[in-house]
Amino acid sequence: MWCLELLLPLLLIINDASCQWNVWLPRDISAMTNSCVVIPCTFMYPSGIRPSRGIHGIWYFGQPYPQLFPPVVFKSRTDVVHESYKGRTKLLGDLHQRNCTLLINNVGTEHSGRYYFRADLGGANIYTFPDFTELKVLDQPNIDVPEEIVSDESLELTCYAPDNCPDMTPEIQWMYTDYLPDPEFSTDLVEESNTAVLSNTLTFTPRPMHNGQLLGCRVYYPNTTLVYERLISLDIKYPPRSVWVNASSEVMEGSSVLLHCEVDSNPPSRIAWMFGDEELLWDTASNISLTLDDVTPEKEGIYTCIGDNGYGAMNTSLYLAVKYPPREPVVNDSLTVVEGTTLALHCSTQGSPAPTITWLKDGQLVGTITADELSVLDIVAITPQGDGQYRCLAENEHGRASSSLNITVEYAPVLLEESKCTVVREGVQCVCMATGNPEPTIEFYLPDLNITINETDGRYNFYTHTDGHTSTGMIKLREKGERVENGGPAVNVHCSISNAYGRESILLELQQEKKYMMAVIVGTIGGVAVIAFIIAAVRYVGHNNKKENGNPRQDVVLENPALYYSAVKKDKQNLRKKVVRHVDVNDYDYNGGWVGLPFSDCLGL
Repeated sequence: MWCLELLLPLLLIINDASCQWNVWLPRDISAMTNSCVVIPCTFMYPSGIRPSRGIHGIWYFGQPYPQLFPPVVFKSRTDVVHESYKGRTKLLGDLHQRNCTLLINNVGTEHSGRYYFRADLGGANIYTFPDFTELKVLDQPNIDVPEEIVSDESLELTCYAPDNCPDMTPEIQWMYTDYLPDPEFSTDLVEESNTAVLSNTLTFTPRPMHNGQLLGCRVYYPNTTLVYERLISLDIKYPPRSVWVNASSEVMEGSSVLLHCEVDSNPPSRIAWMFGDEELLWDTASNISLTLDDVTPEKEGIYTCIGDNGYGAMNTSLYLAVKYPPREPVVNDSLTVVEGTTLALHCSTQGSPAPTITWLKDGQLVGTITADELSVLDIVAITPQGDGQYRCLAENEHGRASSSLNITVEYAPVLLEESKCTVVREGVQCVCMATGNPEPTIEFYLPDLNITINETDGRYNFYTHTDGHTSTGMIKLREKGERVENGGPAVNVHCSISNAYGRESILLELQQEKKYMMAVIVGTIGGVAVIAFIIAAVRYVGHNNKKENGNPRQDVVLENPALYYSAVKKDKQNLRKKVVRHVDVNDYDYNGGWVGLPFSDCLGL
């Protein structure tokens, strides 16, 4: 009735100022199901009209035109109303006071719609006002939820309940607020357009954990069984708060690997897999998977998953290690160096895990074993012995690989101890052997004759041979020369060896002369032994003959002395040949044969 008290003074003022048909009623009004609603209403009619039979009124539902037969909500002349409004409606206002306020009890959702008022002043003075009230019958309270709820920002949620029933006053409660951080509640009554709405506001600061949780508003009327509830699910917007990816992993070259990323955010983030500055894959979702096929070492590195949803961004990285056997090592090119040069041999390779690198020379370990992708072998003042093949061997748990290079050491010629002159049957044979790189050139020089003998000289049976870095030269002097005091030949031969790095001349010694004298001595001793053996044999035969004749004192008588001497001489020659065969002293001739001096020559037999 408070509505009428507000409207009547206003209507009186308007009545004096206007003579037109007018009506004032709320544009919208609401009520809870099974409760009641009062629609405030006042009207005016022209001042020149004098109601002859009183003032009557009719409320229509849906349409203002009687000829279309709209449902009658209330009629002051009779109780004839639409079936759905029987016993539910009552006019609270006094039509003579131009108050057309309507009460509807026990409203249902089917009563939602437009309500029109028609004034009947008798005769032709009947008028249906085009203005209307829109009634909304609610089966649950309204909750005013902001269009966007952002995490960590203060939030206000307001629950509304209409308060347009004079006999019933609603109360509002919030449900499921125990998990909220420090919630606050406030109640207010809002009156607008002659209607009243009760509200209760919940204030708190949401967190990402509250996303998807339920909140409820309960409206009830004390001392009744009318209870209305509405639940909402919180849609909390928050930036990515976690980005989960696989743990860093190791894979073999050529295999496949799956990289998975999950992002916790609302709304879902734009997720992208990055490799360096390259974006490999993206999607707007809660998770994404990247498949890498036929993995190569070039794909080893840091992979980053980035989540961005407009409210913030977050990323997490992993390291993908690609394991593979060592690659073929890269080494220096083969080298030719001069003796005394200092070298640094480099060997580089790649492998995962890092390989161990070993240097081998001609199959033997040199230097140290290195656990790295680079190894340097330092050779200080290289010698000819450093000449050969060097191999770099790289190994790890997945395989091995190697590369080789050759080092050629060039050096001045060196005379070998095999160089000498020896006595042979035909004279004296001189051999000169030297090693060097390039291969040495060998010449012989006879100072007594002032003659140089080399490969261009065909005399003296000059012979040369080269085997690798070793050169051999040989000459044969056919004259044994003059005898010296010890009975041997006099020899004066120089050997000259040379290459690009040096030249040297050496006097060759007659090293085999002592062996020759030894052969003479042994031959002489052997001859004396043979003669002693022959004499002993003759005496033994004669002694036996005496025993056979029974007269040991009788001298031996030779029946045929010539025949006996011949037989003894033959035995002596046979024995001498046997001894000579066992004690001949022989020397090797470089021309390919054995020559020697038999004892008979030594003894003059």
